[in-house]
Amino acid sequence: MRPRVMSEQKISPEQPAKAPAPKPWIAAIHSYVPGKSRSADGRELIKLSANENPLGTSPAALEARAKASIPSLYPDPDSNALREKLGEVHGIDPSRIICGTGSGELLTISASAFAGPGDEVLYVRYGFSLYEIAARRCGATPVVAPDLDYGTDVDALLALVNEKTRVVFLANPNNPTGSYLSKGEMARLHAALPADVLLVLDQAYIEYVSPSDDDGGLELAAKHANVFVTRTFSKAYGLAGERVGWGTGAPELIEVLNRLRGPFNVNNGAQVVACAAVCDQDFVTHTREHNRIERARFVAALGALGNHGLRPLPSEANFVLTLFEGKLTAQMAHDGLAERGYATRWLPGQGLPQGLRITIGTTEQMTEIAAILRELAEAAR
Repeated sequence: MRPRVMSEQKISPEQPAKAPAPKPWIAAIHSYVPGKSRSADGRELIKLSANENPLGTSPAALEARAKASIPSLYPDPDSNALREKLGEVHGIDPSRIICGTGSGELLTISASAFAGPGDEVLYVRYGFSLYEIAARRCGATPVVAPDLDYGTDVDALLALVNEKTRVVFLANPNNPTGSYLSKGEMARLHAALPADVLLVLDQAYIEYVSPSDDDGGLELAAKHANVFVTRTFSKAYGLAGERVGWGTGAPELIEVLNRLRGPFNVNNGAQVVACAAVCDQDFVTHTREHNRIERARFVAALGALGNHGLRPLPSEANFVLTLFEGKLTAQMAHDGLAERGYATRWLPGQGLPQGLRITIGTTEQMTEIAAILRELAEAAR
């Protein structure tokens, strides 16, 4: 018998070779866009576009960082020491805590664990842009609830909950608007959700809120199986570069999420630095007080430009979203500030072409930005 000879397959120019195709829900994702630190012509700018801490990092955390890490060894896969410290500070059983590569990892896996094709993930308009990515990544349908003057409308959220709803994302304080939902409204939202719907409460900016105005999120997570609270070390703790976040919820919820998080997801150095940072609550208090004073002063300065169409929205976070409703547009303000050396966050991609999110920086920086905006507004008349 003559052996079979496999003929060489030829591909015509009109029919290019096939490549792996992403699932349609992955193809629909628009990549996350971080805050910029350079101008269009490549100049380094003072970065007030990513809500980093202008006071830097706790000295105790910096000291720990200098002594941290053996690069040849894997980190503790369960971040045990960090979970113990977090438990001590917040009065939480460490078994109810999970650590992640920033809170972003935890937000993403919370959607993946409980939603998929045919399910819906709900969040408010002008919410954190990662929520849509998290929903689409697992094949779920993102559903956007109407806002209430750029804030969270509990009734609008609840009106969209149905048998397909699996996850509700809520940032409190909200990013990018800075709005804040009270403890009573948070409890009302949770009480009206079906028990099989997971409420993911993103508290990335909660350290900027006065402790007396707590939204009750940790208490809800301690009492109910369908509440997951996430927090981060990137903002008030000044550890954005270390990529550390944590979350808390019912033991069975944490057990499920631990199956999905990355192995060895928080590196050696980050675990050591975060342990030191969480123990230095004086630094967090100082950060909160600085932010409170400078935010109020900045908002007052912008309020004086109301006749030029500038409207700073009420904020409980470390930034102020300013609406430009006059002749000076948000893009003009963004570009004008960049010319003077400042990077801010213009948000047309989030449906806010009239909005500019400005991180609260140092006293000197906020004084100069307010003066620049006044100059730009008067020049645009």
